[in-house]
Amino acid sequence: MTADARSPVWSALGSVLRRRRRRLAAFTGWSLLEATPALLSGHLVATAIDDGFLAGQAGTGFGWLAVLAAAVLVGAVATRQTYLHLAAVVEPFRDELAGMAVTGTVRRSLRAGAPPDTAGVARLTNQVDVVRETFAGTIMTAQGFIVVSTAALVGLATLLPAALLLVVPPLLVGLVMFFSALPALAARQRDLVLAEERIAATAYTLSHGMRDVVTCGAEDQLAEQAGQDVEAHAAAAAALARLAAVRSAALVVGSRLPLVLILIGVPWLLDHGATAGIVLGALTYVLQGLQPAMQTLVRVVGVSAISMVVNWRRLLDAAAADEPTALTEHPATGTGAVGHRGSGLELRGVHFAYGPDAEPVLRDLDLRIPDGDHLAVVGPSGVGKSTLAGVLAGLLQPDTGDARLDGVPLSDWDRTRLAARRVLIPQEAYVFADTLRENLGYLRGNVDDAELDDAVNALGLRPVVKRLGGYSEPVVPAELSAGERQLVTLVRAYVSRAPLVILDEATCHLDPAAEERVERVFAARPGTLVVIAHRISSAQRAHRILLLDGEQAVLGSHRDLQDVSASYRDLVGHWTPERHPAPDPVSPPIHF
Repeated sequence: MTADARSPVWSALGSVLRRRRRRLAAFTGWSLLEATPALLSGHLVATAIDDGFLAGQAGTGFGWLAVLAAAVLVGAVATRQTYLHLAAVVEPFRDELAGMAVTGTVRRSLRAGAPPDTAGVARLTNQVDVVRETFAGTIMTAQGFIVVSTAALVGLATLLPAALLLVVPPLLVGLVMFFSALPALAARQRDLVLAEERIAATAYTLSHGMRDVVTCGAEDQLAEQAGQDVEAHAAAAAALARLAAVRSAALVVGSRLPLVLILIGVPWLLDHGATAGIVLGALTYVLQGLQPAMQTLVRVVGVSAISMVVNWRRLLDAAAADEPTALTEHPATGTGAVGHRGSGLELRGVHFAYGPDAEPVLRDLDLRIPDGDHLAVVGPSGVGKSTLAGVLAGLLQPDTGDARLDGVPLSDWDRTRLAARRVLIPQEAYVFADTLRENLGYLRGNVDDAELDDAVNALGLRPVVKRLGGYSEPVVPAELSAGERQLVTLVRAYVSRAPLVILDEATCHLDPAAEERVERVFAARPGTLVVIAHRISSAQRAHRILLLDGEQAVLGSHRDLQDVSASYRDLVGHWTPERHPAPDPVSPPIHF
């Protein structure tokens, strides 16, 4: 465990313990009393054997064993009190952690302009319970090991000092082995926790975004991503399991080997003045004191305490809601902190094909779309425009090359934050059977009527709203024309607050006037607009045009492309009002 990973947790732990000094003092006092059997057991057993049973005084032997039973009873009463005082420390601590986790996560979501991350809150509150439970066990175990092992060693030293030579060295070696393995255990446990979080994030995306996933045809991509997350989790679990062998070896050396050495060294101990009762008393100190203390230490600290440190660190990270959201890349964890001050979208040498033997759709494409740009993508049908939209949105992963948003690879972005950063509206508009408000606010969730009114009026959906009877009225998708469904999804994208909007022929069922209105409204909206164009007028309204013709990609203005590209001139000649299909063949077009 690096100093960087250790410092915040131990600093927070020290703060928690300092605030509860009185409770901890009482807990420590009862722990000392709880160690009474460990301190007295060996002496009482030795006396019962030597002065009682071996001397032919059975009553004396049973009397000393009765004293041992009374000491055990005292220890049991003290154990109950230690738990009561420990609860007084742990339960308020849990409330602090829960408040910290929820507040920090909600603040981060709001800062990112996304709906509150309820899945993130659920994961973090689960981590709160992990920390609370392991925190109590760790304190109990650490203090118990110190008190019990010290009591057992003191008892052994006063009973049979020579036995310390057989007990202390392997005990120390076992402890060194165990604590030396803790950094690696912590690292593997952290990998496991992060893998679990990625699986939870993928499951959340699938369950809450299935409509959009199906609409965009991204089922295979998300299924592949989910499979990768599961494989990463399995690899992390396997790595953690391999390190458990070191933990087991430390336990054998520290707790089992002293017992074996005492048994082997019985003749030597007898030569140094030990009696049968004293040897049995020494074995009692090892079996009833040191061995259980070492086993509990390795089990709790080696598993639960490591989990506590890792989960606590995650809680501290989540609670840092007031830190700047500067862009930071975290390739090892698969997440990127999201900020809106980056350099926009960038493709570097992107190559994409729908299969190993398929003809590439995109070949070594380099493209930079700065923040605030308005780019139109044009080209013949089937040339790869929608594929490019999927790559830009992060739904398709390039075979080679790099697709980055604000300097961070799209594959490294947290899915929830990426969903808040960009929105893709495909040609086939998806409207679901619910109220109009639910449809329009699907990508935002908390949009108010005033903001809906502004978007509806700007984009030309007001006639549809009036015909349906208002935002609270149910929508029957089949009763809307194709153009009306597109307008619903366009309003949905407009109110989403996503600073990057990608329209993949999302206005193809609108007439040219309605399409112009939509594109001008989106162009005036703060952020970046990418339009997969199906009319030359869309291209002429853009700041820049990207031409894909199957052979090369050419970027420039309308005038530039007319001057340098025969393919673009042919495309302009093909895009005439007479030769373009009439909009919205299913029902009459909407005029505004």
